[in-house]
Amino acid sequence: SYSISAQAATVSVSNYPLFLLSEAVTEGAPSANRLLQAGEVGHHGSVSPSDIKAIQDSKFVVWFGDKLENNLASNLKDAPNAIALFDFDAFNRHPLRDVKGKDIEGTLDPHIWSDPENAKAITRALAVIHSHANPQYKDLYQANAKKFAQKLDNEVAAFQQKSVQTNHMKPYWAYHDAYQYIEDSLNLTLIGSLSPDHHLAPKASQLRWLNEQRPNKQMCLVSP
Repeated sequence: SYSISAQAATVSVSNYPLFLLSEAVTEGAPSANRLLQAGEVGHHGSVSPSDIKAIQDSKFVVWFGDKLENNLASNLKDAPNAIALFDFDAFNRHPLRDVKGKDIEGTLDPHIWSDPENAKAITRALAVIHSHANPQYKDLYQANAKKFAQKLDNEVAAFQQKSVQTNHMKPYWAYHDAYQYIEDSLNLTLIGSLSPDHHLAPKASQLRWLNEQRPNKQMCLVSP
């Protein structure tokens, strides 16, 4: 039982990117509880007993889904208070790509929050979820979501204008391909990645292939 007037009901969110989007929505009200630490997106690691208790004690638990956070799946897949964002029929989605930048059919690149349009949609969803948990802050949540959308639109527009003045698409390498959702807004083109997983060392053959495809003498390598 949650007392709306005396204490805010707890909403838990899974990982750090989702927590940052939640923070934009809850500014001026109590923060959500974060289950995973910064750097633990959800591919690896285990859930602690205190995390399991937090899941059970929360009004709602928002996560992306087992395609990203498989270490949370056993606790959240069938939890009645869990909301998986991947289950929504929404968001721009792309397939995973191999180390040479080719689409892998039938897959989902789970890093959807990096797309500015997706980030705005996620904050709108979080505003609704937080409002159901703590209706006393509903107007604040809605106003914060609108403020976040406006700020993000302004930042993307400013960057697009600046990059048109300088140069168009910039080629880059990734250590692990996790950035395609932000490529359009930053005018980036992936040439290839070093490894299919950031925990795996790149193969010499892949380094050689990347060097052969090198479009610029100086290349930017994006690494988590």
